[in-house]
Amino acid sequence: MKEARLYRARDIRVGDAERPVPGPEESLVRVSAVGLCGSDLHWFDEGGIGDSSLGRPLVLGHEFAGFVEGGVLDGRLVAVDPAIPCEACYRCREGNVNLCPSVGFAGHGDRDGGLREYLAWPTRLLHPVPATFSAAAAALLEPLGVAVHTFDLGHVRLGASVAVVGCGPIGLMLLQVARAAGCGQLVAVEPLDHRRARAAGFGADVVLDPHEDLSGSLAGAGIPDGVDVAFEVAGTDDAVSLAMRLARPGARVVLAGIPAGDQTTFPASVARRKGLTFALVRRMKETYPRAIRLVERGLVEVDSIVTNRFPLTEVAEAFATATARTGLKALVLP
Repeated sequence: MKEARLYRARDIRVGDAERPVPGPEESLVRVSAVGLCGSDLHWFDEGGIGDSSLGRPLVLGHEFAGFVEGGVLDGRLVAVDPAIPCEACYRCREGNVNLCPSVGFAGHGDRDGGLREYLAWPTRLLHPVPATFSAAAAALLEPLGVAVHTFDLGHVRLGASVAVVGCGPIGLMLLQVARAAGCGQLVAVEPLDHRRARAAGFGADVVLDPHEDLSGSLAGAGIPDGVDVAFEVAGTDDAVSLAMRLARPGARVVLAGIPAGDQTTFPASVARRKGLTFALVRRMKETYPRAIRLVERGLVEVDSIVTNRFPLTEVAEAFATATARTGLKALVLP
């Protein structure tokens, strides 16, 4: 079979490998679609992410779906949960599997991910999707799950005002989740024109360029004191500061973006004077069933977020396109 491995920053190569043989309680998945995520771009650009660095050539890709060959799910299109928690530690037993200290994660550390034609994966972590789903939609259930978990951390009340800073794929999904959950005023902030246009299409009431007069725009929209909950989904200090500026006194600010260099800074005086509460996102936890229902019922639309598709042999071009951010989601089709 073919696979794509990252050898060092910006050095990804397609080569041959043995087709895996599933072990006990595993299934063989023929990978059909792999989304390139912002965290994959950190690996590609920097050779690492956060405090993790490339220790060996690694198969990236954690947003993926495929068809099962053999076993109880034979022939089914499944979304693959990329996280393999130990399910025995206290964090797992209390229901916070995303905080498991020994979790294995596809395309991270020593666990190869989905940029290959086949992989063996624990059957319990494969989520069959309705027959109406495309492989792309099934793959994008992973970032949608992150958006759902991010929204959960916001503790958003019905009718509350919400801002989403950064309208890449997860930000656009988060806008749709917020709209489906009954938010009031929904504000989107994004520097790129095509992403602002998509945010408006997905139901944002106020769409802003970060270089605009934000306070004046909010006041004109009937939110003079700021929003009740601000979500940062860009991974930059400027985006964090902007989310804080948009938040009203006593608001909650949720940081979902992953910064380059593993450092985030923000003006402490603003946070202190406003009495802001911060929450940080660690992947997701048990959100696949809800994500599937959201797409199945048409409350969240994911297929149109895919703007570029590449075969596995053109994976380097796929990463270059995703890094350029001229579109939204780049998809690799092994």
